[in-house]
Amino acid sequence: MTTGNVTLSATNKRLVKAVLILLLLVLLVVILRYAKGFLIPLTFAGLLSMLLLPITKWLEKRKVNKALSTVAAILVLVVIFAGLVALVGWQASDIAENANKIEQQLSSKYKQAQELISQKLGIPPDKQKQMMKEQQSAAPGKLASAVTGIVSGVGGILANTLLVFVYIFLFIYFRGHIKRFIMRLVRNQDENKTEDIIRKTQKITQKYLAGYGAMIVGLWIMYGIGFSIAGVKNPIFFAILCGVLEIVPFVGNLVGNGITIIVALVQGGGTGVVVGILISYAVVQFIQSYILEPLVVGHEVNINPMFTIVGLIAAETVWGIAGMVLAIPLMGVSKIIFDHVEPLKPYGEFMGEEKKGDSGIKKTLKAAGKKIKGWFH
Repeated sequence: MTTGNVTLSATNKRLVKAVLILLLLVLLVVILRYAKGFLIPLTFAGLLSMLLLPITKWLEKRKVNKALSTVAAILVLVVIFAGLVALVGWQASDIAENANKIEQQLSSKYKQAQELISQKLGIPPDKQKQMMKEQQSAAPGKLASAVTGIVSGVGGILANTLLVFVYIFLFIYFRGHIKRFIMRLVRNQDENKTEDIIRKTQKITQKYLAGYGAMIVGLWIMYGIGFSIAGVKNPIFFAILCGVLEIVPFVGNLVGNGITIIVALVQGGGTGVVVGILISYAVVQFIQSYILEPLVVGHEVNINPMFTIVGLIAAETVWGIAGMVLAIPLMGVSKIIFDHVEPLKPYGEFMGEEKKGDSGIKKTLKAAGKKIKGWFH
């Protein structure tokens, strides 16, 4: 009888623990969902502040004022973004110069589509135009509301961008104060361990974010070469587009290459250009997966595909596109913390890739990657 009561008690404890974990997850999702307007800029700022921290520390070691060091680090980020926007704008201006040719191509494609609909569905072109006019008159406010939404969205992005820079300054400038607060939350005997976790988290996160940025630059170069060989007009613009969209995993590169194919067709490109774009995409993805990611991003924050896909879908559900952009870095940071906190290590192992023997080609590529990496050390 006693044994049965002990077993029942242990079962009840496990059940209560599982229910509490479930309630905690539900509460976390509710907070993330309804506080996203506050949390998204804060999260972007937290990740970027860790990326800029080495610049601030380097300046402070050279006796530069703490506030000036922080501002200088932020200015580096501003210059990088401004340079990227200027480069995209320069390439976009080239596309705008060919607007008349693109308009002619669109007009030609539109007429071809009208003829196809007329032949297949029996709807003459005049009837098609009448149907389109009726559709437009049926919803006169849709265009105005769409324009209002775009203007509102751009205004919100600019406001959040400014807010992110303010948060970055505060995070970097008051980093010592934040660290002391964290240290006060732990027991005295755990202070050394906590400090070690903070240091490792910062170091690996900086390496991960900087490596991801370097990988995007590598994608620009490879896509630029591939699109130029394929005969794409304005290859630099589309290379930058595909590289930048890489921050949205899985979906971003497909969208970027899809846009490149559509615009190439509109600009008069044939089947050969489309095949060239697809070959460029396949080659770049192979090099990215087996060489660039292990070389510049590293294996410290590798997340298994199942957890990556589930995390991306969950992040998009809660925070939209911003969630998809932040999902991989946040999962990487979470895995770093889990791997260094004893009670959370099982979760870190669950998030990570399954440890098993590599195939011959993977071993060869990893060995080549290590050799190349050794050249820079």
